[in-house]
Amino acid sequence: MSEEWLALMIGNSRLHWGYFKGEFLHNTGDTLHIQQMVNPLRLPDNCFSFPLADSLPLMLASVVPSQTKFWQSYQNVNLIRLEDVTLNNLYSSMGIDRALAALGGGEMYQFPCLIIDAGTALTLTGIDRDRTFIGGAILPGLKLQFDSLSSKTAALPNISLPKKLSDRWANNTENSIISGILYTVLSGIKTFIDDWLLKYPESKIILTGGDATQLYDYWQQENYEQLEQIIVDHNLIFWGMRSLYVSGLYF
Repeated sequence: MSEEWLALMIGNSRLHWGYFKGEFLHNTGDTLHIQQMVNPLRLPDNCFSFPLADSLPLMLASVVPSQTKFWQSYQNVNLIRLEDVTLNNLYSSMGIDRALAALGGGEMYQFPCLIIDAGTALTLTGIDRDRTFIGGAILPGLKLQFDSLSSKTAALPNISLPKKLSDRWANNTENSIISGILYTVLSGIKTFIDDWLLKYPESKIILTGGDATQLYDYWQQENYEQLEQIIVDHNLIFWGMRSLYVSGLYF
């Protein structure tokens, strides 16, 4: 097993990189999707603040097939497939990012666990103490919901994700959009959390994804009573990839 290795999760909007030394994650970084094939394929110069050898082992997972094709030409790559993820009862069309985050959450914080990934899509994934997928939900992510209103209507403005919750009963268009989306989403997710904790009261709730910190902040502003059981960890997918890498089955 190589001492140095890279993890690459190809998401819907960016490439997410992790640089490991053995089991330790030393750095993370994000870069844009590559637009055309380059031969030989090289690691992005702006991936980290230090140079990397293009021969480092690369663990690859992807939800964007066109980008997968580019990176499969890398000279020392191993593509993670859903059947590689060591969880039970995963359905065949589940996103590999969702499965890896669930694995990473359980490995890092113990099973059972409920993973809430606040990315382009917002997903909830429940895994029981026997590492079995119980079920979950998928809905448009927070930013996608704001973007869809402006792109699909003629008069509604495009609003950035706010740092603070507005009044629930808003008296102008902008705050009405903020109130409508955020309070509805927050309340909906809370019903999933509350129901999960009735089934698994010892479970941790782990937020990950680009909007995870903001989602946690909103619940802080609302003084959500279950906040003490919620953890924010942006590296769940990398913990899942690490679990598979250290098994020794890849390199």
